[in-house]
Amino acid sequence: MDVDLLYVDLDGTLIKTDLLHESLLGLLKSNPILVLFLPVWLWRGRAYLKRMIAERVSLDIDTLPYSESFLEFLKNEAAAGRRLVLATASDASYARQVAEKLGIFAATIASDGINNLSGVRKLRAIEVDAAGRPFVYAGNALKDVPIWAKAEGAILVNPNRGVAKAVSTKATVVRTFQDNISLLPSYVAALRPHQWAKNLLLFVALLVSHRFADQEALIRVLLGIAAFSICASSVYILNDLLDLAADRRHPRKKARPFAAGDLPVMQGIIANLILTVIGIALATVLSLEFLGVLLLYLAITLAYSFRLKHYVLIDVMILATLFTLRVIAGAVAIGIYPSFWLLAFCIFLFTNLALVKRCSELMTIDEQGDRVAHGRDYQVSDMAPLTAMGIASAYLSVLVIALYINSEEVRMLYSRPETLWLLCPVLLYWVSRLWLKTSRGEMHDDPLVFAFKDRGTRYIATVAAIVLVIAI
Repeated sequence: MDVDLLYVDLDGTLIKTDLLHESLLGLLKSNPILVLFLPVWLWRGRAYLKRMIAERVSLDIDTLPYSESFLEFLKNEAAAGRRLVLATASDASYARQVAEKLGIFAATIASDGINNLSGVRKLRAIEVDAAGRPFVYAGNALKDVPIWAKAEGAILVNPNRGVAKAVSTKATVVRTFQDNISLLPSYVAALRPHQWAKNLLLFVALLVSHRFADQEALIRVLLGIAAFSICASSVYILNDLLDLAADRRHPRKKARPFAAGDLPVMQGIIANLILTVIGIALATVLSLEFLGVLLLYLAITLAYSFRLKHYVLIDVMILATLFTLRVIAGAVAIGIYPSFWLLAFCIFLFTNLALVKRCSELMTIDEQGDRVAHGRDYQVSDMAPLTAMGIASAYLSVLVIALYINSEEVRMLYSRPETLWLLCPVLLYWVSRLWLKTSRGEMHDDPLVFAFKDRGTRYIATVAAIVLVIAI
């Protein structure tokens, strides 16, 4: 079909996300108080709402997840002399930024703070711009059907079955672009089930109290792990939604489902709420005390997600605290209180692991040629002092074990307490190996995930288990 005029939708078509939803998240992250004004702005119309948000939130246009095959087609069409117009319901300020970045659009049609150019209103604006000339429209949503009904041809980009069926009865479909991946793997990836391994820390209190054969205690810990895992997934989704811009600049994190545009932002918000409710319900079944620990975990993670992770070293302390809270939760689940020795060991060991995580991320940033961490208050030059702090914390955790072995508590729990001294060189070797792996750039972004996958760590854990069995 030889039609020189092509109008292109933005949200869900040119890009695999929705700028209104992303800007809402940006507003929530930068100034949560302004969320209270959303009903007032919406009362004055969707266009006014979009303009108020756009004036307060800057989006990283350069890293938006574009529909690559469709964008390549548009570039070829522009090079061949076809007139392309970006026609979107997003605010004009965002539309102009996208048009300027790509350099392939002759004009933009967008919401201006008064008129929300969606559906029929967009059609009217297109008809005015086209001035009677035939045009082709590229879009992806049911609200675009009135536009396709007036167009000479339809281009569909990542349409669902309902849209494809509706358009086929109203217009001639000239091209279809489909580069969305299957939703189920994307949802699984967003939940990060591999990270649930961290919640095995709830078993620690059960093990150190030697209640291995207590079936009721085991069931309670398993239920606690389920509650923490579900809530952790809700937190991972929230973190991904709030870190879209930073993740898109990261060599590995840019492939995460929300950053890549494989999952809609709004579905992420809904999933976050549902998972949080389920996790809290499970915690309530255990006890009010366990629920209190879980709510404290959620409160700290929310503070971390919205603000605290942007402060140097504070974020490390928060991560160590969240790991330690898992151990405390395991103790509360079976009705005991963690000892001073266990808490001291946990805080030093987990501070070490949090610093491993930060140093690993800084090494990745250094390999990219950057000097600062986007979204965090760290610089590549911080690696040396952070490494020193991490190694010191690691060795202090070994010192706590050594002092614990000489305490009265050990003689009450172990028949051969002197055997526990073997744990010191084993743990020294493991934490030292972690830092060597980190310095070589072989460390995963998350050291606990690395530990669960690392063959050497499994051997070390086996040796430690044998030592404990002999001591008991």
